[in-house]
Amino acid sequence: MNNNVFLPADILLPKNCDMSKWAVIACDQFTSDQAYWERVRANAEGSVSTINLILPEAELGTEKEAAHTAAINKTMAQYMENDVFETYPNSLVYVERTLENGSIRKGLIGMVDLDAYDYTVGASSAIRATERTVTERIPPRQRVRRDAPIELPHILMLCDDHEKVLIEPIGAKKDSMKKLYDFDLMEGGGHIAGWLVDGKDVDAFNTVLADYSANVGKKYEGLKGVPMVFAVGDGNHSLATAKSCYEELKKNNPGKDLSNHPARYALVELENIHDPAQAFEPIHRVIFNTDTRKLLDTLRSTCCAEGGYPVRWYIGSESGTIYLDRAKSELAVGVLQTFLDEYLKENPGEIDYIHDDDALISLAAKENAIGFLLPAMEKSQLFRGVIADGVLPRKTFSMGHSREKRYYLEGRRIK
Repeated sequence: MNNNVFLPADILLPKNCDMSKWAVIACDQFTSDQAYWERVRANAEGSVSTINLILPEAELGTEKEAAHTAAINKTMAQYMENDVFETYPNSLVYVERTLENGSIRKGLIGMVDLDAYDYTVGASSAIRATERTVTERIPPRQRVRRDAPIELPHILMLCDDHEKVLIEPIGAKKDSMKKLYDFDLMEGGGHIAGWLVDGKDVDAFNTVLADYSANVGKKYEGLKGVPMVFAVGDGNHSLATAKSCYEELKKNNPGKDLSNHPARYALVELENIHDPAQAFEPIHRVIFNTDTRKLLDTLRSTCCAEGGYPVRWYIGSESGTIYLDRAKSELAVGVLQTFLDEYLKENPGEIDYIHDDDALISLAAKENAIGFLLPAMEKSQLFRGVIADGVLPRKTFSMGHSREKRYYLEGRRIK
């Protein structure tokens, strides 16, 4: 019996379609850029595409939200009825993503056991969130997933595999495996290729993973907290939505054995934090519709200290540097996010999270807006920080630039 919490799955991929139109970026990207998503829809118009199966968060709160939510499940059913997908049973997919700088980020598609995942602060589960989950973000996603016959993941899960025993050995033998896709991603997303991992290769991976999981705690001896096997690096709210829908299913079916129900699992891409191409980028903050001078003055008077973390601020064409008090947090983002959470409870303003420096500066140039350019977090802090402290501050880091996020590609039945 396989007791691993990351498992092979019956993976769905479209057949006989233009993959460059099929794959679109994660729904939580370009949330302040409606034009991006309009271009995606225009590019994919008339084609089989995941843009018809997901709800971009740029549409939340707009007149498009309800209409597109209603259409998603209907389109999923049509794709199933029209035999759009081919199923690869009990398989993994090895992925290589070529980024803008030419580096190749390696990953492995499989499913995780949601019974082994907990996104609450202080969890001791094998799979944990890296950042605090904003529960208010789950219901809109639940409305899409609750009746969906299939799932499409943009979740990136991390392993702390110093010795590179999990993913890299599979990549070393890719030439002997069936190539499933190989194409350029739309909107400057780089290039992606995927290979089928099945049969004896799956068995060999399961054996290695079982040994890795049994011994992972040795990495963190002497550290307070319970060791974990995997951390959710990106897409935590999507995984939290899958967990919430699964818990809802159990609640609505008391006494029913759901141990083998497909909703118990969620498809993810597993990546190694020690992959040289795995870059952690900062996530910047911009606050709209606020009294920018009051916010900046309050931050200066309550959260700054000599020798603090240097953080650049932008208001219109002006900019400067503040020094956030190191005694308040292990990270600059911890000081700033705690301040903003409290400040915005009592004062007007809406916060957004921006990945690119130029985009942050451009948005901060808008009237009544202020932006903060944050430094990147060291990768070595991630697993140890989550194990020791529970979770990192919300939106602490980004795995690459916005266009380097996972695109929707593989799917899996969840009903």
